[in-house]
Amino acid sequence: MGDSGEIQAQGPSRRAFVGGALTAAATVGLGGKSAWATVGDARARVPAGMFSLGVASGDPDADSVVLWTRLAPDPLNGGGMPPIDVSVHWEVAEDERFRRVVRHGTASARPAWGHSVHVTVAGLRHDRWYWYRFLSEGQVSPVARARTAPARPRGDALRFLFASCQNWQAGFYTAWAHAPAEEPDLVVHLGDYIYEGGISASAPRQNNSGEIFTLADYRNRYALYKGDLLLQAAHAMCPWVVTWDDHEVANNYTGLVPQNPAGAATFAARRAAAYQAWWEHQPVRLPKPVGPDLQIYRRVHWGRLATFHVLDTRQYRSDQVCGEGLGPDCAERSDPTRTMLGTKQERWLGRGLARSEATFEVLANQVVMTSMPIGGALRSPDQWDGYPVARTRLLDQLRAAGTTNPVVLTGDIHASGVGVVVDEAPDAPAVATELVGTSITSSFDPALADIAEQLIGDLPQIEWVNARQRGYVRCDVTADELVAQYRLVDTVRELTSPIATATTWTVEAGNVAPHAT
Repeated sequence: MGDSGEIQAQGPSRRAFVGGALTAAATVGLGGKSAWATVGDARARVPAGMFSLGVASGDPDADSVVLWTRLAPDPLNGGGMPPIDVSVHWEVAEDERFRRVVRHGTASARPAWGHSVHVTVAGLRHDRWYWYRFLSEGQVSPVARARTAPARPRGDALRFLFASCQNWQAGFYTAWAHAPAEEPDLVVHLGDYIYEGGISASAPRQNNSGEIFTLADYRNRYALYKGDLLLQAAHAMCPWVVTWDDHEVANNYTGLVPQNPAGAATFAARRAAAYQAWWEHQPVRLPKPVGPDLQIYRRVHWGRLATFHVLDTRQYRSDQVCGEGLGPDCAERSDPTRTMLGTKQERWLGRGLARSEATFEVLANQVVMTSMPIGGALRSPDQWDGYPVARTRLLDQLRAAGTTNPVVLTGDIHASGVGVVVDEAPDAPAVATELVGTSITSSFDPALADIAEQLIGDLPQIEWVNARQRGYVRCDVTADELVAQYRLVDTVRELTSPIATATTWTVEAGNVAPHAT
């Protein structure tokens, strides 16, 4: 993470740019012909439409950013590429028309990795916007924007969105249509980027297959999602920082233990396929996976303003106890050997918190962290409530580090919420703010919304809850405060819907608890 001179990007607004990018992306439909392709005899070895899945950037630091694409002219049928390595040229420029190209190079898209391309572009100036594109065999990708983070001592402001749970069959990506107008610097995605399930005939739109198990299955499912033009435009507007939850593999899995015991014998192979497909389709600064393992926990620094500690609460956790769903307590839950993060990740987090000098320590986390005894006694074994001793260890790390502004970002439950993180002890003090974001599409049972809002809202550590609407959270961060706006749409059963701010909460520097503004 090097430092360099500070220059602000010039050019059209992000809103205007992404509108153009969406128009460009629309010319490269699923399985269609590229508007830029000029495939002649010399280029006949590859089909037109290779950039049907768009482009993306991610994991920025002060002098570099990761660029991604995947060549897939027939995306829903294995990609449609011949079994050969294909050279892909990439360009990064200071202007949208690429008159001032500052970095360029060539990468190889290989069949073994689904013809995906990951390029870490280094030597960029800090805190600056850039344009990028890919070119191969006479075809040109859509143009998109990426940016670098501020250098460590700097960073005056940051706007990021966080989101999760975008089940294709639950509705349209209506909320993502509004994201470019927010003009974010960064998007943090907390998991359930895809869902692994089969086809629901009553859904607003259907999956492209039954439940997925193999690498080919997972690739085709990612291609279905990545082919959505609203999602492509959301990736084109700025870098993303992505982690996973359970549905990238299978519902409620823990480590190498599937929810359905019948799948135990083949689950390691399934997880290996799922992890590889996730890596192939995300703009991440990570090495290729090896078998069923892929370390994805990492940090992203935004100057000294914020440090994002990106957690993995699936791969290393102990198996669930006390039953599958919301239910009464059991002795096994408090076993001190049980873990949510695993020993290595726990130590990594503790060291990072102790060394960090950021104003805001942001934990990009999947499942609800605070204690939530619903109705006074019922707990969810899939949330941190299923791992209370591990939660105590994490909260002790926050206290030991002297962290004054820890903020936990949470997805998973398809409902919005604001509160503080507390342990299970009576009158336990607040240790962090927890911002729970609702889903992009995934539904909360409407028949249970009233009772859920009442029971959750009655908990003293919960300030606000909404189980009815979908959307994302917009966070504006300065050295003085983090302001979170819950941006929710009316419906996701239609392609278009208005978006509005349902509530706004502020975490002031030096204060643990949020307050409504």
